[in-house]
Amino acid sequence: MNAVNVAIALEKPLLIKGEPGTGKTVLAESIAKALDMKLLVWSIKSTTKAQEGLYVYDTVQRLYDSQLGEGNVADIRQYIKLGKMGEAFSSEDQVVLLIDEIDKADLEFPNDLLWELDKMEFYIHETKETVRTKNRPIVIITSNAEKELPDAFLRRCIFHYIEFPAKDKMEEIIQVHFGPIDKKLVEEAISTFYNIRQMKDLQKKPSTSELLDWLQALMVSGISVDKIAKEIPYVGVLLKKNQDIDTMYEIKDRGYSLKRW
Repeated sequence: MNAVNVAIALEKPLLIKGEPGTGKTVLAESIAKALDMKLLVWSIKSTTKAQEGLYVYDTVQRLYDSQLGEGNVADIRQYIKLGKMGEAFSSEDQVVLLIDEIDKADLEFPNDLLWELDKMEFYIHETKETVRTKNRPIVIITSNAEKELPDAFLRRCIFHYIEFPAKDKMEEIIQVHFGPIDKKLVEEAISTFYNIRQMKDLQKKPSTSELLDWLQALMVSGISVDKIAKEIPYVGVLLKKNQDIDTMYEIKDRGYSLKRW
């Protein structure tokens, strides 16, 4: 992929955006595998702070050791625990660093990483040491576009958007996960799935993971293929918000078949 090659050549982070289930994380895994590099994954949560990716000073353990008289508590270095970014910077070999779902964190999170991503170094205040990258990692950042990222952060990244898989690509994904599977079942499930995604005013469109779970439920239940589009069984596997389920049933109650959309 050109965007990957450009990001590596320019030594800039590659920001990958796309809906959940479009393969953003898999792309990072594929890059690491193709380049025969170790993959370090920093999974971002709403409570994640930028500092955690660099290092954490374990003051609690140091206090505990001092009370028990264990270890050399004067050596602060042994209580410095590197985060995923810190590990990537200090690695003897070049690695792929995946910062996964950066948009889950607060708005200031990306800006808090600007210096480190630019200079590939960070300062440990407790030991008064600067950790500089030995082999600049290949940085892959993913976003589900749940919130906008700061302009200053975007300017430092190479951008790539992954479109949601088309029907033929989705069939390939299903084959990878399930192997041999009833063709008629797959056709009906995929058709219904994409028609649901086309509904207006959906707050959360079903993604690839929901489709795979739904197929699993349909197979386990042994439900008739003819009932899939008409009844949309186990709709709670596809749609996760009451408003979206109500919207779907309102359309069906008005006599419109999902197949006619």
